[in-house]
Amino acid sequence: MASVEKISRRTFVQSAATIAGATYFQWPCAFAADVVAPLEQFGYGDVSLASPLHEKQLQETQALLMSLSDDSLMKPFRAMIGQPAPGEDLGGWYRYDPDYDWHTFDAGFAPSATFGQWVSALARMHAINRSPEVRERVLHLNRLYAKTIDGKFYTNNRFPAYCYDKLLLGLIDSHRLVNDPDAFKILEHTTDTALPHLPNGAVEHGKPWREGKDESYTWDESYTNSENLFLAYQYGAGERYRELGKKFLADFYYDPLSEGRNVLAGRHAYSHVNSMSSAMQAYLTLGSEKHLRAAKNGFEMLSAQSFATGGWGPDELLRAPGSPDLEASLSNTHHTFETPCGAYAHFKLTRYLMRVTRESRYGDSMERMMYNTILGAKPMQRDGRSFYYSDYNFEGKKEYCDHRWPCCSGTMPQVAADYRINTYFRDPRAVYVNLYIPSTVKWKQGGAHVALTQKTEYPFDSVVQFKVETSKPVEFALNLRIPEWTKGATISVNGKRLLEVSSAGRFMAVERRWKNGDRVELDMPLGMRLQPIDAEHPKTVALMQGPLVLFPVGDSSPDVTADQLLAAKKAGAQKWVTESASGKIHFLPFTAIEDETYATYVRVK
Repeated sequence: MASVEKISRRTFVQSAATIAGATYFQWPCAFAADVVAPLEQFGYGDVSLASPLHEKQLQETQALLMSLSDDSLMKPFRAMIGQPAPGEDLGGWYRYDPDYDWHTFDAGFAPSATFGQWVSALARMHAINRSPEVRERVLHLNRLYAKTIDGKFYTNNRFPAYCYDKLLLGLIDSHRLVNDPDAFKILEHTTDTALPHLPNGAVEHGKPWREGKDESYTWDESYTNSENLFLAYQYGAGERYRELGKKFLADFYYDPLSEGRNVLAGRHAYSHVNSMSSAMQAYLTLGSEKHLRAAKNGFEMLSAQSFATGGWGPDELLRAPGSPDLEASLSNTHHTFETPCGAYAHFKLTRYLMRVTRESRYGDSMERMMYNTILGAKPMQRDGRSFYYSDYNFEGKKEYCDHRWPCCSGTMPQVAADYRINTYFRDPRAVYVNLYIPSTVKWKQGGAHVALTQKTEYPFDSVVQFKVETSKPVEFALNLRIPEWTKGATISVNGKRLLEVSSAGRFMAVERRWKNGDRVELDMPLGMRLQPIDAEHPKTVALMQGPLVLFPVGDSSPDVTADQLLAAKKAGAQKWVTESASGKIHFLPFTAIEDETYATYVRVK
């Protein structure tokens, strides 16, 4: 368990206050006496963001989901069970086509699969903005869905476990975030109907379990189901969900990971990283140390094959240790990282791991993923066009997916809502600042109403400023994540420098009795560095400043040295330039790239 380095050693009485409106409950498992309880999340409504990039994604995805017609959303549910199905067909993967040919991988591939995710996202959005229209939309959709619960939905479905998992999450979030009084009743009916059509436990990707079905039916993802089953139990849906969570644990995968055996190679990337969150819930619900080891080891193995952006899984496959596949993918594929789905899985896993271990490196990883992948995604379109892959090829382009309404159209709105719950955490005596985003978090501490506001241009500027507003003086620790890549970070309080941080890669705690108007300034120097793609290709490098990858635009193979790359200078708010033998090289962050051709890595001379 990582310790938090403290600036002040002052001791003070631990507050018993909980977070007003937060997602807060007693963990069902009993942790050992020497184990620190996990950090708690703030509620969606406790954090407000003032970042245009983050807010734009939220507003765009909410507007799109609110615009989809009821009949279009219900059409595949109704058609699959033989009910009249009027209205416009959304098409793409969302469409139900009884004559679908799985070799096409096109319209009809996963009918209705994103519905539960969209309900979940709308519930989270209501928790953020308290919009009565959004709440009414969630209630209405749940009642329309309830009229279609029928076993034929699962017999006609290529991915019954996958669809059940998404419906389960939508109903959980409807219960906890919009207070839908019927959500758990609908969930019980859904579970009773689904179970006869699901496997008798987790089945590995690619393993047949339904007789007389083609290969595409083996791509179902029952090995990810335990996370949401455990969450249903935690939020009061009943003991059966705890038992189902145990039943669907993918121990064929977790056992070797827990023993330190790397079995990632060849597995589908997004779903198996997503499955690690089920292992984390097995720890949080059952107290299983084996599953915690599996998730921690799995993350380390994943990190060893990640790109500088934080992305992983070219062509949606995890790779063997020491494989040359990452470097080869820079020229042989444009399908490098499944962005919204991969980011969603990555954020969940790193959020769990950071809360349990309190190790700042998981926040570092989350931050890198956020700025270099998902925040730069192209917005979802009303016709179902969605951003699917980040392209790390030497001649990369931002493109929409060839298929409308793919799986990433389900996770994109959830990611947009979840930035808030990734930014701050707390325990009874401290607040942890994980992400540096212009924002405000509010809570109660020791009888005081407290608001912490951060203002910053980070990661394009090194300084982050905080202001404390409190109804009365109160003691708590303000824990600031010091990224591993920074050197010489400094912390000042009310204009007086407290210290220069001697070692990065940890949380630094400022403990004091806070008064209204107190100010804190954190300065994290944003030095340039080169990150090789792997040890076998040390001259294939990405240029990085702070958490940002700087993508060269235009020339895909410049004649450049390492020193010339490191000499890149700011040429605008979000532009960099350097000189090389082939002329000037211009760089942009992923969030600023539009239609330019770009590279992620260059080969230095």
